[in-house]
This record gives sequence, structure tokens and C-alpha cells, in this order.
Amino acid sequence: MYHTRRLPNTRIDVADALRGIAVAGIILYHSVEHFDIFTKEPIVHTLACDQTVGDVMAWLFSGKMYGIFAMLFGLSFFIMKERNSKSHRTCSDGRVVTFEGEANDNQQQKGKCFSGRFAWRMCLLFVFGLINVAFYDGDILMLYAVYGLLLIPISYLSSKVVWCIIGLLAIQPVELFCLMTGTSIDHSTLFEIYNKTITLHETGSFMENAINNLQCGFELNLRFNVFSGRLTQLLCLFIIGMQLGRQRLFYHEGRNLQIWHVILCVSATLVIALSFVDFGALEMWLKPIYSLFILLMIVSGVVSAWYAFKGVRRVLHHLCIFGRMSLTNYLLQSIIGSFIFSGYGLACYRLVGITYAVLIGLGMVICQYLFCRYWFRNHQRGPLEGLWRKLTWI
Repeated sequence: MYHTRRLPNTRIDVADALRGIAVAGIILYHSVEHFDIFTKEPIVHTLACDQTVGDVMAWLFSGKMYGIFAMLFGLSFFIMKERNSKSHRTCSDGRVVTFEGEANDNQQQKGKCFSGRFAWRMCLLFVFGLINVAFYDGDILMLYAVYGLLLIPISYLSSKVVWCIIGLLAIQPVELFCLMTGTSIDHSTLFEIYNKTITLHETGSFMENAINNLQCGFELNLRFNVFSGRLTQLLCLFIIGMQLGRQRLFYHEGRNLQIWHVILCVSATLVIALSFVDFGALEMWLKPIYSLFILLMIVSGVVSAWYAFKGVRRVLHHLCIFGRMSLTNYLLQSIIGSFIFSGYGLACYRLVGITYAVLIGLGMVICQYLFCRYWFRNHQRGPLEGLWRKLTWI
């Protein structure tokens, strides 16, 4: 059982800002990777700083932006669930007490079921992922749709049980098991699919790429998440997002800001300490955990600065606009980026090095941001966000 203040679950601006940071970061790092084209051909235009820029971008964005996206997905799940299936009672002292395990009470009385509605919403997200993967093999929406289904039964558990699940997932149980038992996972199929896919990106037509991506995209991403240690970590972040929603930590109330300060100090300290450690044989286990601490440092730093400084809120407001159209922007970056870098398009994979690619990615972010501002002049939601909402409640 957990307690909240009698305040509505309104839209959380700082969550929109974080979502905007995540999508912008995804675009920039996809550009660094030339949208999954690691060519062996000599690149025409390079700079001496390319390797340094690539290392900094990898440290800051690789795995972290998708993780933030996953965390906010879990938060959105909780808000949607509470709005449609909240069970609460008002105590004699005026507190509203929300009881876990009694969800769906109101909706069941009305003959409605939030779980079924949300499962349908995840089916729709999977379809959006199918569209996206036709353009870009690194789609994450299909995997997110599967994780979203897992949130439904987990959301009925008590907070104590959920925190135990988070702890188990956070220690990278698969990698830890492999280390303790000497077991190794065969990733040869991943590399076979990847090499075939990269070759098609360089030399194939759009139709050849789309067919291959549709056939192999989900398997490729699933195998890559196992390879990179993200399989359990992303689910962990989904659940963390849900828990942050339960505790209302993204709202500026009570001691929430102090809690974020503590998270920032602890995560920053651990990041600094681990930066000087040679992981060696423990890399496959410790590297994802190190990445998780960087993610927590970024999130807690943004939330702390958002509520502490008005100037930060003014600057990040632009990313709120970007974040409110995260699904649309994610699909747009796949279409635009793949055309810019793939062989069937402008073939920039062999023309520009990392630094120039980052500038291209920055140009994509700016153009998509301007589109967001134009769209929101006359619409409340982004085009795909509005369509997703209508189909969810059809």
C-alpha cells in the first residue's frame, strides 16, 4: 500500500523533456552509426576528431537513450492505468490511499477492462514497429510492445515484490549466471543476420531492404539485446518507470527533489568510480550496469535541474515539444535517416565520417523540431500519437 496526495495525474512536463532528450539522442547516435551501416569501404570525408566524437557520443547516448525511453514508457503505462482503473479510498484525515492489487475496480464495474485495452494498445504499437522496421532494422517498438504486455501482470503486485523484481533484473541475471557457471551464449546467428543486413543496406534496393528487415528485424533486435545485456535491463527500466509513477517522484511535491538529489549524487559517484575500473573478464556483466548508472545520472540531473532552475525549464521546454511527438519523431527519423545513409538513398554511409554524421543528425533534430512546432499550432497531439489514441479507444 502506498499513499499519495489528492492531486490529479496531469501531464508531466519534465517527463516530456526527458522523452525529447531521449528521441533527440537516439537520432544523434543513429547518425553516428550511419543508421546501422558499418562499412569496410574508405569514407570520403573524415576529420581527425572522429574517433573522439564517436567515443563521447557512445558514452553519453549508446543504450542510455533507449533506456530513458523505456523508463518513460513504464511511467506512461502507470498514468494510463491509474486514470482508467484507480481504486482509492479517502481516509478520515483527508489522505487519499491508493491500494495496489485492487486495480480495475472502477472499470470492471462499468464492464470495461484496462488490461485488455492496454494489451490492444501494445498490439497497435507492434504494428507501428512493423512499419518502422521496414525502413530501419534497429526498430525497438516491437520489443517494447512485448515488454508492455509483461507490465500488466507485474502492475498488480505489491511495491515490495516489484522492487525485488527490479533488483533482480538490475544485477544483469543472465550475464551473472553465465559468469558463475562458465556458460556462453552463441551469438553467431546474430552476426550472420547482421552481416547480411548491412550488405543489403549498402547495395540493395529499398524493397530488398524492407523485405529483409521485416523478416529478420525482430529477431535481430532480440538477439542484439541479449548480446548487449539490454534484454533484462530494458524490462527493469520499464518497471522502474511504473514505480516512479506509483510514488509520484516526477512531481515536485514532498521530499521528491531531495530524493532526486540523492540519486544524482550516488549515481555520479558510482559512474566516476567505475570509469577508472578495468572490467576485464567481467565486462559483459559490469558494462550494462555501468551504463545503467550513467542513465540514472542523466535522468536525475535533468529532473533536479528542471525543478531547481527556471532557466533550465525555459530551455528544455523546446524538448518538451519534441517529446510530446516522440512516436512520430521516432518513425520519422527512421525514414529520413535511412534514406540519407543507405545505398538506395543518398549513400552517406561512405561519404561522411562520424563528426559530419553528427551534424547531419543535429540537422534532422532541428527539422523535426520545427515540424513539431508547426503541427502543434493546430493539433493537440502528434499525428501518430493521435492515431494511436483513437485506435486504442476504438
